[in-house]
Amino acid sequence: MTGLVRILVSRHSAFYSPLIVTIAGGFLNDEGLESSYAVKPPDRGTFEMLEAGEVDVVQSAVSSNWGRIERGITDLPAHFAQINGRDGFWITSRSPGPFRWKDLEGKRLLADHGPQPLAMLRYAATRQGVDWNEVRLIDAGSPPGMDARFRSGDGDFVHQQGPAPQQLESDGSGYVVASVGEAMPTVAFSSLMASHRYLESPEASGFVRAYRAALRWIEGAPGAEIAARETEFFSDVEPRVLTATIDAYKRIGCWSMDPEIHPEQYEQSLDVFLAAGLISSRPPYDQVVILPPE
Repeated sequence: MTGLVRILVSRHSAFYSPLIVTIAGGFLNDEGLESSYAVKPPDRGTFEMLEAGEVDVVQSAVSSNWGRIERGITDLPAHFAQINGRDGFWITSRSPGPFRWKDLEGKRLLADHGPQPLAMLRYAATRQGVDWNEVRLIDAGSPPGMDARFRSGDGDFVHQQGPAPQQLESDGSGYVVASVGEAMPTVAFSSLMASHRYLESPEASGFVRAYRAALRWIEGAPGAEIAARETEFFSDVEPRVLTATIDAYKRIGCWSMDPEIHPEQYEQSLDVFLAAGLISSRPPYDQVVILPPE
């Protein structure tokens, strides 16, 4: 089989290493597949690009379907494989700790205001006994904007995906003191989605076989070896920082050898979004998720 898989990601981060390794580790090539990889343009939507047939596989989240379902939209892409079973954001402080989650109260927190990251942060903080109304949130816009503001002295804490927190720590600009993912249950955080038509193709089956092989390899590989495979995707990140990031994600159990999106984790994500008031119903699992095609 020969073919091209056009991959689009909502964000570029070591958090999505299973997808990146599927490409960089040669697992797609083993299935006779070439690939392209791009970050979503700021002025385009992932659903729009899928519908237009411009991309095949998109890094997204099951939650991306829920608001559309509530608006009565039913012809939606399917989420067919999980990338992350935990939130992948970290809290970085200006001081080394010790840190208690209640330390956020009364302090200025540069928080990622993407709907899912902010909902997960609020849920985790509340579970840890934080009075959310007492946290002084700062919306600095984009992740680079947040990073720049923290480096310039604004905020007491910053909330970021790896490798940004690990880079701050390496630069002596902060201390990673907490994992949001460790502070709450496992969830259906990041997933792969595609059109139903694409998922019936031989290329989709080949992609899933390659993805499974990458997950198995990641499970047994040390962080330094994974980082070495991904170097071309993170040319601006020092290898030791990338290694530290991957080791941290492996330690908290973000990645599983099983790519299936499990109902329990799906329901937990619904709990988070309902608690944040982002949705008002519970779209059924079978309306959003399918088993990985093979």
